[in-house]
Amino acid sequence: MSDVVLSVRGLRIWYGTNRGAVRAVDGVNLDLKAGETVGLVGESGCGKSTLGRGVLGLLPEGSSAVGEVNFGGRNLLTISNRELRKLRGPSLGMIFQEPMTRLNPLLKISGHFEEVLKIHEPSIGKKETRRRALEALRGMGIPPTRYDQYPHEFSGGMRQRIMIALALVLRPAVVVADEPTTALDVLVEAQIIRILADLRANFDTALLLITHNLGIVAEACDRVAVMYAGRVVENGPAFDVTSNPVHPYSRELLKSTISLSTTALHSIPGAPPDLVSPPPACRFHPRCPDAMKICAAQWPPNVDVGGDRRSECWESARGDIPTGQDAPLEREALATSEEA
Repeated sequence: MSDVVLSVRGLRIWYGTNRGAVRAVDGVNLDLKAGETVGLVGESGCGKSTLGRGVLGLLPEGSSAVGEVNFGGRNLLTISNRELRKLRGPSLGMIFQEPMTRLNPLLKISGHFEEVLKIHEPSIGKKETRRRALEALRGMGIPPTRYDQYPHEFSGGMRQRIMIALALVLRPAVVVADEPTTALDVLVEAQIIRILADLRANFDTALLLITHNLGIVAEACDRVAVMYAGRVVENGPAFDVTSNPVHPYSRELLKSTISLSTTALHSIPGAPPDLVSPPPACRFHPRCPDAMKICAAQWPPNVDVGGDRRSECWESARGDIPTGQDAPLEREALATSEEA
């Protein structure tokens, strides 16, 4: 598609450990269009942050990645580190969570902007650097009088807005935001969401928003990808997925969301699997309330369920299930699979 600015195909990312390879991302396909916000949701340990960092080539030593991350006609997994560093900033931006651990406490905010702009635009003068930095900060609601202050002189919400300004000062085409509202109160969270919406509207930026908050996804995202155990198990328009999820994991996540109408707490039994040795076939079947016999025996197909939505689940492909394999998986079988 002509408006797709970043296309991920068959992405696999492993971390080497003494126990074996941790398959944190295991065959993910994802597209980001210009001016679109895609929410990436799922429990902790499902590979969301690894996917975001893998797209930008920010993986630690001891990891490896294969597949395709196509941007500007090139596969980012095959270009040199030098070329990738040139793209990060002007073309590809990252908003990290926990801004206090990302901002240098010994460097004034002005110094952070000078460093970012000088690295990517060596010929830029001090006057232009200040103008660009103040313009970016003004867009985040940070007054120019705070430009020469240190990170510890700002509140958590203001530090997060400074992180966003640093990511946007070079006007990247794609931004990955990793839990940008973590540990912020609801009022500051709403401010951050408004800023991200303005970013998309004003600069046609493609945004990958990694979050646990399904409320944010429903409010701020165009599309949502639900991730479980290194796989995207459901992908589609945010309104459709949040109002009528088709994958059992998506349904269980939404049931666990607290709202004003909540009368009883709900949680998904068990925990995400060990990604060194994940369950055979469907990775969610040990925890799935709707698991069938085939779910523990064969990998589920990725099915087009209509309305520009896809679901990786046998429930969505009942017509292809052999006779007798659509019977409910007994609880004893679930327990045995979980132990395995």
